[in-house]
Amino acid sequence: MYKITLKKQLTKDIKLMGVLAPHVVKNAKAGNFVIVIPGETGERVPLTIYDWDSKSGVVYIIFQEVGVSTVKLGMMNEGDSVYSIAGPLGRHFHTEKYGNTVVVGGGVGVPAIFPIARALRSEGNRVTSITGFRSSDLIILEKEMGTVSDKVITATNDGSSGTKGLVTDALKSLHDTGEKIDLVVAVGPVVMMKAVSELTKQLGIKTIVSLNALMLDGTGMCGGCRVTIGGKVKFSCVDGPDFDGHLVNFNELTSRLATFKAEEKISLEHCKIHLAGR
Repeated sequence: MYKITLKKQLTKDIKLMGVLAPHVVKNAKAGNFVIVIPGETGERVPLTIYDWDSKSGVVYIIFQEVGVSTVKLGMMNEGDSVYSIAGPLGRHFHTEKYGNTVVVGGGVGVPAIFPIARALRSEGNRVTSITGFRSSDLIILEKEMGTVSDKVITATNDGSSGTKGLVTDALKSLHDTGEKIDLVVAVGPVVMMKAVSELTKQLGIKTIVSLNALMLDGTGMCGGCRVTIGGKVKFSCVDGPDFDGHLVNFNELTSRLATFKAEEKISLEHCKIHLAGR
């Protein structure tokens, strides 16, 4: 059992939690993820590591309540304990001196780019962060991104905050100023990562994306998280989650992510009915 030391509501359905897990913190690096099981009979939930504290042994995760397990996790409070948290898992983000870098985060993908931006900057790279949200009420980590970036651009679809438009619009505008970009890292919804990768391929900019494929065990045994990269099958949990965005078969990934949508919806509805009757 792992004690929850912090719980904070960031938006209506996005929450931040700190969990005491020294074994995770000991080897945590940017790009790693954990598998969390809220209760003894719960599902295994893969969540990107947002941050960690080496002194206290607390790992920080940010998640959106979209299914039964994340809803149940969101109901837990400070002082409660999650049944299990395993990690760090996945290959950590490879950091080196690239030069002028841009990290792009969409919605709940923003927590994932926070440690990556910090790692890039620690290597002496210039970091511009572009974060995208549907509207101002969904913005998260704006101040935090400022602490690990040389420049932060916030984009909202409706123009209610920052620049109006998509992250690709902001990225294209940045490129059109004549600024040379050596690397783009994008994390967020598949449709966003696909759009960013298509744009950067046209512009000739190296691009890395973090894939959110369906995942069960997180160790490569189940094969559920398989993705096609450059025509070859890879497992996002052990070969990734970071891959060359220009080689990802995004259409296949989108199709696989929709496999259990109907069942997930039914399960969530039953969960809500059960919780309402408590």
